Amino acid sequence: MMKFRFRRQTNDPQRDKIKQELFAFNKTVEHGFPHQPSALSFDHVIQLMAIGTKSGAIKIYGSPGVEFTGQHGDTAAVTQMHFLQGQGRLLSLLDDNTLHMWELGGASQNGGGAKRGVFCLEERHAFSLPGRPGLESSSTSRVTVLLLLRSCDLLCVGTEGGGVHFLDLPCLSFRENQSLLLDQVMHSMPEDYRCGKSLGPVESLQEHPQLPGKILIGYSRGLVILWDLSSRNAEHLFLGKQQLESLVWERSGSSFISSHSDGGYSVWAVASGNRYTHQPVSSTIPYGPFPCKAISKILWRTTESGRPVVVYSGGMPRASYGDRHCVSIEQDRQHVTLDFTSRVIDFFTIHTTDPEHDFDDPTALVVLLEEELVVIDLLTTGWPSIPPPYLAPLHSSAITTSCHIESVPSKLWDRLVLAGKSQGTHHPHRSWPICGGRNLAPLPKQQDLLLTGHEDGTVRFWDVSGVALTPVYKLSTALMFHTDCDPNDDPMDPNDDPDTQQEEEEWPPFRKVGCFDPYSDDPRLGIQKISLCKYSCRLVVAGTAGQIIVLGLSEERSDHTVDISTVNLLQDREGFTWKGHDRLEPRANPTPFPPGFQPLVLVQALPPASVTAVTLHAEWNLVAFGTSHGFGLFDYHRHTVVLTRCTLHPNDNLAMEGPLSRVKSLKKSLRQSFRRIRKSRVSGKKRPLITPTSKVQEANAALADQEEVAPVQRRIEPRSADDSLSGVVRCLCFADTYLRDGTHHGPTLWAGTNSGSVYAYALEVPGVCVGSSRVLGEGSVEAVLGKEIQLMHRAPVVSIVVLDGRGKPLPEPYQASLDLATAPDMSNTHSVLIASEEQLKVFSLPKVSAKTKFKLTAHEGCRVRRVAMVTMYSTTQEDYSENTLVCLTNLGDLHLFTVPALRPQVRYECIRKEDISGIASCVFTKCGQGFYLVSPSEYERFSMSAKVITEPLCSVQLDRPLEPQSSNDASMVPRANGTLRNQAEGFTEDPQTGLSSPFLSSPLDSPLSMADLSLDTTGDLTVEDVRDYLATVDEAENNLRNITEEETHSPGILIN
Repeated sequence: MMKFRFRRQTNDPQRDKIKQELFAFNKTVEHGFPHQPSALSFDHVIQLMAIGTKSGAIKIYGSPGVEFTGQHGDTAAVTQMHFLQGQGRLLSLLDDNTLHMWELGGASQNGGGAKRGVFCLEERHAFSLPGRPGLESSSTSRVTVLLLLRSCDLLCVGTEGGGVHFLDLPCLSFRENQSLLLDQVMHSMPEDYRCGKSLGPVESLQEHPQLPGKILIGYSRGLVILWDLSSRNAEHLFLGKQQLESLVWERSGSSFISSHSDGGYSVWAVASGNRYTHQPVSSTIPYGPFPCKAISKILWRTTESGRPVVVYSGGMPRASYGDRHCVSIEQDRQHVTLDFTSRVIDFFTIHTTDPEHDFDDPTALVVLLEEELVVIDLLTTGWPSIPPPYLAPLHSSAITTSCHIESVPSKLWDRLVLAGKSQGTHHPHRSWPICGGRNLAPLPKQQDLLLTGHEDGTVRFWDVSGVALTPVYKLSTALMFHTDCDPNDDPMDPNDDPDTQQEEEEWPPFRKVGCFDPYSDDPRLGIQKISLCKYSCRLVVAGTAGQIIVLGLSEERSDHTVDISTVNLLQDREGFTWKGHDRLEPRANPTPFPPGFQPLVLVQALPPASVTAVTLHAEWNLVAFGTSHGFGLFDYHRHTVVLTRCTLHPNDNLAMEGPLSRVKSLKKSLRQSFRRIRKSRVSGKKRPLITPTSKVQEANAALADQEEVAPVQRRIEPRSADDSLSGVVRCLCFADTYLRDGTHHGPTLWAGTNSGSVYAYALEVPGVCVGSSRVLGEGSVEAVLGKEIQLMHRAPVVSIVVLDGRGKPLPEPYQASLDLATAPDMSNTHSVLIASEEQLKVFSLPKVSAKTKFKLTAHEGCRVRRVAMVTMYSTTQEDYSENTLVCLTNLGDLHLFTVPALRPQVRYECIRKEDISGIASCVFTKCGQGFYLVSPSEYERFSMSAKVITEPLCSVQLDRPLEPQSSNDASMVPRANGTLRNQAEGFTEDPQTGLSSPFLSSPLDSPLSMADLSLDTTGDLTVEDVRDYLATVDEAENNLRNITEEETHSPGILIN
């Protein structure tokens, strides 16, 4: 049968206007913990904290929802940062020895769509310290330390060569002939102290707390100078003999403290008598007498009680605990050594900086680690930690899967929050101490959850309703099994709170703090798939060892034994032997489960391969799951196995080897690749060259040779039936639709595999209507194979969606029965949308006849990786919305299509094609947003909807007049990932090329056409456009060989 397709040469202006009201791509905010942090700073006046990273990003945080991001032009690491207190200005030092001045400022009202009062972060000035010709090399002029005077008008710069230079602020202008060079310092030293040794780099600069204009200059050798900036004279010299690490003033200015490389610290008195001080007042090595590591930084904070708080990092005994990452807190007889699981980057205390106060009175200690942020409450007895409302380490255990739930009912939300509080995720007494700025974003209209599965068998629930990603609740599945790790060794377990633990050792007094623990003693616990029904509070979690756990929400603690059901997917097939890992051993005795989600039943798939797909229908009490061997259907209400289907190919032995056996499969894969290359070359030589002279001859030629493709399409080679892992189940779907005939609808189960096979089963569920009749409420669920579809090229099936008579996706379980959604249209013909890696295709039901398709691989040279049905709302018409199909490809592009006509709408470049983990981790929301891992610890949030956008909108009260941005830069907000967001138009711009477009759209065909359409790439095809970065060598060669250009788009009849 011939299909006709009419192409139009021009766009539809009315449709283009609708597309602009529906679609707009924006990268809005990054959730999680900054990847590879390298610097920290805090503004005590406006209560803002800044974190710099090794990639050159700057992120400023205040109260929850207040976030600012910036990106340096060069991807150099940020080594130091300093706030100009109260001014909203931030000074950054990069490892390329350049200084940059950043400002928080209000957007200009000429910036188009910029909102009034909304602040953004932008770079104002940059400076590179010049070397001293003939004397100082580039290494000796390298900046080692910065000091901003309290007046915020002068910057002191210490260098590796021992010099101190001065810059005016905020313009970063160099003060000529005022630098303090090493020669001047050497002349001030006594003869017996010189000894021909160099003083070394400047290690620390500290301003006198009571006398402005006087600074301490500490050199690596141990010399400390009290320097008067006005008289340019050394008032006092402290002749230390131990290598210096850091300095800190006591608030009164009568003394200062120095820390050293031998693991000790000293107290020096600042007297006005003698010019030289040879010995400190006291010296202490806290963890001596054996050799200790250096104390890299020390803080001394006075209190009204007269007992100062001393905080320092390092100093551990070198032989016994030299590999520990520690920060110690001392006050009188109290002494705690905070033991972290990652390296300490920097720390500061939140204390009183008002000069009218006589004491520091610290309230909190903030420690930035390489993998997390820890805040210690210094006012509460025992110094407990304060859980952060943001900056939580998503990667405390490696993320293995994710799932987004929107519009969470209040009943479920309140119970989850209550369960989270019982786990100690909320501090009962102290509020978050970093509380600067004001969040201008409107309150979220709904509560959204992001569920992340982790390698250690935990599922974490995050509040993603707004800009701040806040932890809500954590579920641990390790409690159900016998493993090598102790399930009680959980950092968030209230019964084992690290803040109340007994000391592991008598000395040093270690206390484990933080929740970053990337190590899993048993990788079989890893979570692979998650499915949650928000109306019935039923949760299904599937893991690496074939475990499928059905859980229910309870507000009470429970001690019970979990029922276990075993499902053998091989169905007694001979010749298959599982060579992978063993199943997890469940606990036989009753197990205590805390309030929250508690297991109801454990389904164990055999062989215990990793679960690749899972779906839940709580209204029918059914859960379906799939592995690399087949799929099964389980009734968790009656605890019975309804269906098992083995999908293994007779030659598919790789599925029996598990994830760790890859040597033999690699050889087999290489042989198959070379065979396909030779086969394609031979078939290409045998094909005759057809040069039709008219449209009629072209149509006849297409009918005569079915293998010929359209001029702008790539040839797609069919995949072999015995390819490795062809039986992997990729997707599962429940639907109430027409399968047996066109008059009786009922429950169905759909399954798609890696070999392009689709299985559709008709289900008889007691108590559920089948057409106009109702199945009796007693008995068991039965499943009968209704349809079996085999895609021609055997491409893996990525997604299956059943559409009702109006072409809309069917509602979720309980939505229609609870009147929470419009009931599906059961009077007209249903259809099923099957998305494979190569094409999208719609079939009518129940005959399963093809209606329309779009060959994405043939047209675009890419493969489908993620598919989702989303609803796009108009920005101008409140009651107008469209159902849209979103496809993420292996090139990182987003393609949006209408449903069910599959007309291409827009294409966006979302993720770098080299970022394989980012593409694999992408998850979409139902309102047109999405998340993907931009780093192991951060989710990038983006929006494809012109209306639904979650972005930071915040302001700060500053102690300086605002300087409006120029009209050219006001609308461009720099993002930490390097992209630029245009607030006025809502499109992304490539920072390298500067080219921008609201969207990359194709010309629209006739509204009545439902035939195969293609994106408008004619005339723009290049090698880079069509090369699949992740394709194999043979596939790339076939694609490049078959690319041709279509010279014109004249209207005509095209035959498919």
